[in-house]
Amino acid sequence: MKGAKAEMNIVVLEARSLGDDVSFQAFDRYGTVTVYRETTKEEMPERVRDADVIVANKVPFCEDTLRDAKNLKMVCLTATGINNIDGAYLKSRKIAAYHVAGYSTDAVAQHTFAILFYVLEKLSYYDRFVKSGEYSRGTMFSHFGKPFFELSGKTWGILGLGAIGRKVAQIAEAFGCRIICCSASGRTYDTKYEQVEFEELLRRSDILSAHAPLNEYTQGIFDGKAFSMMKPDALFVNVARGGLVDEDALYTALTEGQIAGAALDVMCMEPLPSDSPLLKIQDSERLIITPHIGWAPVETRRRCLEIAVENVGRFLRGDDRNRVY
Repeated sequence: MKGAKAEMNIVVLEARSLGDDVSFQAFDRYGTVTVYRETTKEEMPERVRDADVIVANKVPFCEDTLRDAKNLKMVCLTATGINNIDGAYLKSRKIAAYHVAGYSTDAVAQHTFAILFYVLEKLSYYDRFVKSGEYSRGTMFSHFGKPFFELSGKTWGILGLGAIGRKVAQIAEAFGCRIICCSASGRTYDTKYEQVEFEELLRRSDILSAHAPLNEYTQGIFDGKAFSMMKPDALFVNVARGGLVDEDALYTALTEGQIAGAALDVMCMEPLPSDSPLLKIQDSERLIITPHIGWAPVETRRRCLEIAVENVGRFLRGDDRNRVY
C-alpha cells in the first residue's frame, strides 16, 4: 500500500468501547468513515462487506466474519491484545493487522495500586464507619476496627515483567517492597529484580499481581493448586487477562481463607455473568472487582485512538511499526 491514495472506506465497529467522549473524526483524513456504537459477530459480515479498513476492539476477525469483505486491506485494533484475530486467515488474504501498544502502561499501573489499596487498607469499611455516623458518635480521633499493614518490607511478586509489570515494580519498590518476578514461559528477563519459578512466586509473595498476556503458558495458571500455595494473608491482583484465573478456584480461595483478599479488573467473561461465583462475595474488604477500567482514563482512551489513527497512516506508508500480521 506504499504510496496509495488515502480514499478508503473505513468502518468503525465498536465506538462505544472507547467511550462516548472520544471522537473518531480523525479517521476522516483517510476516507469515508462509518461509525457503529456496537457490533455483534452476526452483524459484522454485512457491516464490513465494503470496508477497506476495519477499526474495532473485541469482535472476532476470522473467515466467518470477513469472508465477504472482498476489499479489506487492514484491520486496525483499538487494543493491545490480539486473541480475537485469526492470524493465519488474515495472512492467507494478505490483510494487514495493527494493534495499539504501550498506550496504557501508566494507567494500568495506577489502577493496580488503586484497587490494591482499597482491599489492603479496608477502605470500604472505614468509609462506611465515618458515613454511618458511628465516627461522629465516638470520642476517639482514630479507629482501629480493621487492622491493615504497610507495604514497606513486603514481598511483591509479579507475573509478567513487560512494560506494565516493570512500572508496577518501580512503584512498589518506591513503597519499600522487595520485588520478585516470574515468566510463565520460562524466559529470562533482563532485570535487576530476582527472578523465580512460579511455585516460589506463589509461596513468597505478600502481594502478587498479574501482568502477563493470555497464552498457552498462562491460561488458567491461577488455579486451585496455585491459590493453595499462597500465604493465607496474601493479596492477589489481576489487571492482565481474566483467563489467567480459574474463578471458581479464586472463589474457594477467598471463602476458605487460602488468601486474604483479591482485586480484579478483568474477568474470564466480560461483562461478568450474573451467575458468577465471585458475585456471591459482597464483602469489599476481601474482594473488589472493577469492570475492566484499568486502561480507561480519559487521556489513555484518547491516546489509544490517536495511535490507531496513526496506524492507518503507517499502513499506507508501508511502515510495519505496531503491525502484528
